[in-house]
Amino acid sequence: MGSRSKTGTMKSYRILKNEAEQKLKNKKKENAPDIISKSVFNACAMVVRVPYKSLNILIMSTLRNKVQLIGNVGNEPETTVLESGKKVTRFSLATNENYRNDKGEKVQTTDWHNIVAWGKTAEIIEQYAGKGKQIAVEGKLTSRNYETKEGEKRYITEVVVNELVLLGFKGDSEKAA
Repeated sequence: MGSRSKTGTMKSYRILKNEAEQKLKNKKKENAPDIISKSVFNACAMVVRVPYKSLNILIMSTLRNKVQLIGNVGNEPETTVLESGKKVTRFSLATNENYRNDKGEKVQTTDWHNIVAWGKTAEIIEQYAGKGKQIAVEGKLTSRNYETKEGEKRYITEVVVNELVLLGFKGDSEKAA
C-alpha cells in the first residue's frame, strides 16, 4: 500500500475516466453521469488508500457542514430587528421519525431543532411560516454559548437556514376534504 505513488494514483484516475468515456460511447443506453460518478468514486477510493496527507486533505475539504430537515414549525417565529437594520428570525422545528420497536409496535419520536434565519429568509418566515406550518430547511449547524439573566452559561446548537421551502400547514389535507 505504501509503495503506490501519487502519480500512479492519478494515472489510475485517468484510466478509470477513459474507461467510463469508452463505456459511454459503446453503451448509449446507460446513464452517463452514473458511469462517470462510479469512475470518480473508484478513483477517490484509491486516493483514500494513499498515505499522502495532501491527498487526504483534498478529499476531506470536499465535505460540508450541511443539514436538511423537513418538519413542522413548533412555535410562532420570533423576529428581531438588529441595530444594523438586519432581521433575524428564530423558531423551533419538530421532525418526526416512525419505526417499529422490538415488540412490533409503531413508535413515533419527535426531535426539536432550533432554527435561525437572517435577512430576506427571516422576512419570508415571519410572513408565511406560522405554528404548525410544514417546511423544509437547508442550512448549517452552528454552536454558540450565551449567559442567561441569572448569569448561567448556556450552550445551544442551531441550524442557520440557507434555503427554505414552504410545504403546507399540518392537517391541510383534512381541511381540503
